[in-house]
Amino acid sequence: MYSLLQTVLAFVVTLGVLIFVHEYGHFWVARRCGVKVLRFSIGFGQPLVSWKDKHDTEFVIAALPLGGYVKMLGEPGADIPEHQKSQSFAHKSVFQRFAIVSAGPLVNLAFAVFLYWLLFLSGVSSVAPIVGTVLPNTPAQQAGFQRMEEIVAVDGQATETWDDVLLELVARLGESTDVSFIVQAQDSDARVERVVRLDRWMEGQEKENPIKLLGLEPFYPTIPPVLGEIEPGMAAERQGLKTGDRILAVNEVELVSWEEWVSLIRPNPGVTMAVKVQRGADTLTINVTPDTDQDEKTGATIGRIGARPDASLVKYPDGMIRELKYGPLDSVGKAFDYAWSRIELTISAIGKMVVGKISLDNISGPITIAKVAGDSASYGLESFLTFVAYLSISLGVLNLLPVPVLDGGHLMYYLVEMVKGSPVSEKAQAVGNSLGLGLLMMFMGLAFYNDLMGL
Repeated sequence: MYSLLQTVLAFVVTLGVLIFVHEYGHFWVARRCGVKVLRFSIGFGQPLVSWKDKHDTEFVIAALPLGGYVKMLGEPGADIPEHQKSQSFAHKSVFQRFAIVSAGPLVNLAFAVFLYWLLFLSGVSSVAPIVGTVLPNTPAQQAGFQRMEEIVAVDGQATETWDDVLLELVARLGESTDVSFIVQAQDSDARVERVVRLDRWMEGQEKENPIKLLGLEPFYPTIPPVLGEIEPGMAAERQGLKTGDRILAVNEVELVSWEEWVSLIRPNPGVTMAVKVQRGADTLTINVTPDTDQDEKTGATIGRIGARPDASLVKYPDGMIRELKYGPLDSVGKAFDYAWSRIELTISAIGKMVVGKISLDNISGPITIAKVAGDSASYGLESFLTFVAYLSISLGVLNLLPVPVLDGGHLMYYLVEMVKGSPVSEKAQAVGNSLGLGLLMMFMGLAFYNDLMGL
């Protein structure tokens, strides 16, 4: 129940903030251009809260938080009295209209830069890209990767963290190309090139982990078999295990890691095992019978006791946790670079979808956004703000696409108007808007379908 509430709250906060930022961009520039704003709404449908300011603009928070709008005097189709034309959107110059419409998505992009700036100013922690395992019969093994090598660059781009490596791999979705990895062995200054051949990279596997598909698993320290959080009502609690218990042995087989403990629990649903436990100064033997459960991915029957490891005991060796922290000015440059790389990635992904290099199955809707928002919020503020920043970039880029009914479609009309010296005819705009709306509804339906299939 708590998880559901967290997901819903994170979803509402995420969309609410991004919609407000987007619409405020339109609102602020409209006011500066002398356009009278009639309504500023966050959400659609029945107003939950509304008030007016001294300019007689109505501010609304509505029931359905899946969008918003700024209603201005003199929008297309409205009949404006002569004395109000100076405040009418339709009677402003094409350059002013262009500025008002482009402000929404551009402010979304600027907001992402601001969030990245905050993150780099306060410090972002991430894991150094050090190889833990090289999986057999994979591109990484064929290229000669070795355990404990650090990936220091991909195709000339420096990689300080696994996030950097992931970004470079995702950017090559659908491509057939050679990728150069520069690696450095532990306790050595020597650098070696590993060249990996990608053939239609990740085609049909876009939702898999790119690093694992390459054949690498990041280094992760051994997790001691000590119980952390225990789920109420599950086998661990019912049979007397407690938070802080260290698992010493199972059926007299000694354990040194949590992975060994899991490898005994999962394949033995309903099988009673003698578990030797250290609890404080005492050593106990407790009979544990794992509950029968189903693996979410494979559907296979597995054993589960409802306990997680004590994460506070997991310690990385010195130097493996990288904290990216910069001063106020350096953070600006880093934030712009970080945002631009993600803008390029988004544009590239859209282009690859159009030409069929990336499956349309990757289009996601509000259910996926809600789930990722909830998950990122559970990992902490840093993770949540990173997600909000990237979603803000996605919203900004998508709204700039030249599709009628989106901001980019209106901007396309204004560009035509600038070239030909007169507005696009209302009939042509109506046809374009109908086509754009149909296309938008189709993609929204596909996004909902993909969300449901993802469940």
